[in-house]
Amino acid sequence: MLARRLLTAMCAAVLTIALGGCGNTDTWVDAAPALGWPAPYGDAANSSYTTTSGASKLTLAWTRSVKGTLAAGPALSARGYLALNAQTPAGCSLMEWENNNRGRQRWCVRLIQGGGFAGPLLDGFDNLYVGQPGAIVAFPVTQWTRWRQPVIGMPTTPRFVGHGHLLVATHLGQVLVFDTHRGRVVGSPVDLVEGVDPADPMRGLADCAPARMGCPVADAPAFSEVNGTVVLSVWQPGAPGAGLVGLKLRDQQLVREWASDAVNDGVLASPVLSADGATVYVNGRDQHLWALHAADGKVKWSVPLGFLAQTPPTVTPEGLIVSGGGPDTRLAAFRDAGDHADQAWRRDDVTPLSTSSLAGGEVGYTVVAGPPHDGDPGLSLLVFNPANGHTINSYPLPAATGYPVGVSIGYDRRVVIATSDGQVYSFAPA
Repeated sequence: MLARRLLTAMCAAVLTIALGGCGNTDTWVDAAPALGWPAPYGDAANSSYTTTSGASKLTLAWTRSVKGTLAAGPALSARGYLALNAQTPAGCSLMEWENNNRGRQRWCVRLIQGGGFAGPLLDGFDNLYVGQPGAIVAFPVTQWTRWRQPVIGMPTTPRFVGHGHLLVATHLGQVLVFDTHRGRVVGSPVDLVEGVDPADPMRGLADCAPARMGCPVADAPAFSEVNGTVVLSVWQPGAPGAGLVGLKLRDQQLVREWASDAVNDGVLASPVLSADGATVYVNGRDQHLWALHAADGKVKWSVPLGFLAQTPPTVTPEGLIVSGGGPDTRLAAFRDAGDHADQAWRRDDVTPLSTSSLAGGEVGYTVVAGPPHDGDPGLSLLVFNPANGHTINSYPLPAATGYPVGVSIGYDRRVVIATSDGQVYSFAPA
């Protein structure tokens, strides 16, 4: 009898341990950002930073054209897939290529044109999410549509917000959360702009790329997975410039927390959130770099740049902030000291035309004007040290025209640059 009781107790203990170790393991199927450079500006915080160790020596592997124009940078998956949302006169516009196979095209489809300012987003399963006027569309690894759902306006670059959910903010101010598996709306949408005609998703699209007042939300939102904060730039009708709006994701429901017009003359380009989700960094049209508290939108500090940065700043987990790019800009870096910013370094000898992309904190990449190459002023990829701004290497972009729309860093350390005239350049570690 005692032996039987001991055996029963042992069996019960084993069963308890076994059951205790069998929790819900379904989370592995939830969509999450690809390990490469899943969207323009990298992660959902728009930090333009990756933990991947960057290559200081590169070689040009291939170059090709989308046969149209580009206004958003490439997205890269860990498998080496490269996605571009082009605007083309005919034929395909959304393209997926093999970055590690000389740009071989995997598939392409034509989207409704007009939304080229928004980039695609890749998840860890190589599914792709992208907007077109009036809809958000999901594609599987192949080109066949996975799901398509209507929205009011043109989706900016979408963001993952955990639990397999997708954040979509449109240029007309509608903000929604979708279940990525079924394409269903989670919670209730939030409308940031009043008086919008839901039947006219094309309204104001021409103002989005140049960030003019006809496009209320011209840039991608920033999201922090640490505290569920969402920050967007919104140009309300009749306002003198774009302000910032802060939302919070609570139990998968978006709640409006604050609105701020503290940035003088309005904000320009996407906001960026710090690694801890506590601070928002954004360019002001007053040629200042601004830092605001993400909890309430109140100003922490601002610092004069002496130039108008037209692309978002870059922010590392250690708090280094590299200013954005554009015509007549300079390459400068600052450190957040709490109630003010300290300049870390500044270079007045180069003009960065794109946001800097940083890899592992040891290597940075940006596209600069010149130097002259084979008779044309051209563009060059500058490889620099983020600690002091010193040049490590420089590589000309052959026959490049237009302006750069982004620098993407792959999981395999490849670096991809695209220009507004539709040229794509892929560099491999040397």
